[in-house]
Amino acid sequence: MSLENTFRPRVGIPYRTHNEEVNGIRTAYEHYLVSASGAGLEPVEISLSLSRPELLRLAQTLDAFVFPGSPADVNPALYRAVPSGKSAAPDSHREGTDFALFEHAFAERKPLLAICYGIQSLNAYLGGPLIQDIPSEVQTTIQHSWPKHAGPEPHHPVAIEAGSKLAELAGGAEALVNSSHHQSVLKPGRELRVTAHAPDGVVEAVEWTGDSNWVMGVQWHPERMTASGDFLALALFSALAAAARKAAVAS
Repeated sequence: MSLENTFRPRVGIPYRTHNEEVNGIRTAYEHYLVSASGAGLEPVEISLSLSRPELLRLAQTLDAFVFPGSPADVNPALYRAVPSGKSAAPDSHREGTDFALFEHAFAERKPLLAICYGIQSLNAYLGGPLIQDIPSEVQTTIQHSWPKHAGPEPHHPVAIEAGSKLAELAGGAEALVNSSHHQSVLKPGRELRVTAHAPDGVVEAVEWTGDSNWVMGVQWHPERMTASGDFLALALFSALAAAARKAAVAS
């Protein structure tokens, strides 16, 4: 068996928030670690308290990245918007960590999967604006948010763009996804392609077109869907692992 098939790439996963890290709140974070490990990746926890030199030294040892969701919201100043008053408090530790790791991943062509807050952070890094609050900015009957995780988790369909990497992973033009967000991509950032929409037009996925690097962002939470055997959720983490192996072996 080839090294590319047996090698377990090291995937860096930042903590969701500085507050959760310092207070040992890990329940939601663990889903990312478990899903990455199940796909054949070696998850590496990334502290949000590292200095930039420490963070970049760690990043050099990593083969791929997962950028998780977060109860924080991206600071509107980072995408040159006036705060609407509807955003949750930003987390400067998470923002600084994400942006430094994005810079490294794009420069070194390391694959990444950005999830929920992660896709919003990725879009802002690449100069794209966000919808600050879907309920007040989008006329919709779709439940995108899941306040306090009360009641059943919302799900809705997404329409997937033909010819996209996501369509290949989904094996078709539609998927049913879970939903727990009140912000989303407004317009895609530099060299990002929108690859999925909710029925109300809310952007649900993007992928990178700037070079051959595997970079994908999804607005839903596949890390919470792998345990139930969801086909697309498993495929997303498996595709990240395969891209990481390929990139690591080629380097």
